[in-house]
Amino acid sequence: MNVKKGKQSIQFEKPPFIIGEASICGPKEAEGPLARYFDVLSEDPTFGKASWEEGESEMVRQAVSMAIKKAGKKKEDIRYIFAGDLLGQLIASTFGIKDMDIPTFGLYGACSTCGEGLSLAAMTVAAGYADYVVAEASSHYGSAEKQFRFPLEYGNQRPLSATWTVTGSGAFVVSNENEGRTEDICITGITTGKIVDYGVKDSFNMGACMAPAAADVIYQNLNDFGIKPTYYDRIITGDLGKVGKRILIELLSANGMDITKQHMDCGIEIFDNEEQDTHSGGSGCGCSAITLAGYIMRQLKDNVWKRVLFVPTGALLSTVSFNEGQNIPGIAHAVMIERR
Repeated sequence: MNVKKGKQSIQFEKPPFIIGEASICGPKEAEGPLARYFDVLSEDPTFGKASWEEGESEMVRQAVSMAIKKAGKKKEDIRYIFAGDLLGQLIASTFGIKDMDIPTFGLYGACSTCGEGLSLAAMTVAAGYADYVVAEASSHYGSAEKQFRFPLEYGNQRPLSATWTVTGSGAFVVSNENEGRTEDICITGITTGKIVDYGVKDSFNMGACMAPAAADVIYQNLNDFGIKPTYYDRIITGDLGKVGKRILIELLSANGMDITKQHMDCGIEIFDNEEQDTHSGGSGCGCSAITLAGYIMRQLKDNVWKRVLFVPTGALLSTVSFNEGQNIPGIAHAVMIERR
């Protein structure tokens, strides 16, 4: 049977498998160092549509459809979709999958949504409520800037602590069986994060907002499972960027945990900061989603890594809360992914 571990974790007796994944990215990501790992690299940031938002929905549609196809399944085989994005009422996800006729749970965990979706998909499959579940997350630079900051036409200046919202969508098919695939990539456990508020109000410093939540859930995962950082080949945060990475390392070091050798951040890896000038790095739901679907899964399939702790990180703000002067709390979810 599945086992509750410690305060916040679950260990799966029969770990669910990731049997299909897909990554769709925009022009800037296609120029970055991880481009060769992505399935679709678009030169058009609107993906042939009339707006940023419609373009993001098209990314969602392509990612979900491709992941299902790569899993060797049809949309009729999928019991549920867990999907989310950064936009109000989850319109990118909603309009991207509305014609697929698949039961849907809309998620909002900000940039931690990929981890939230994979956690819920794994729990659903492990509990026997579904054979095949899709988890998907997306973001778009144009749509996110328009909603949370300023339209691109405004040309506002960005501080060095700012991150660049990734234009991308990642989707995963989670199954109760590996069905004869060469590589067994499974989700062995999860640690659900708590909302952590350190009083940060700067919406241009997402790393500082999210790092405390990442530190909290990583610390809890290691304690709940009674393991050390060396258990993992990589501990991978979603989009802390350069600023958040420093804070994360310091917070964990203060609690006697050194993850320096294992730590990697998707937001730092996805862009070449010297060539692409993204300041602190990348961010957005799509940042961790396409990095996992492309680069991280490839390292696991090629047996470069055997165990990773995937920790997407999210800043829980809206335009309303920001304009009212409220703090920006963070949340992060940890997913244990292993090649067997």
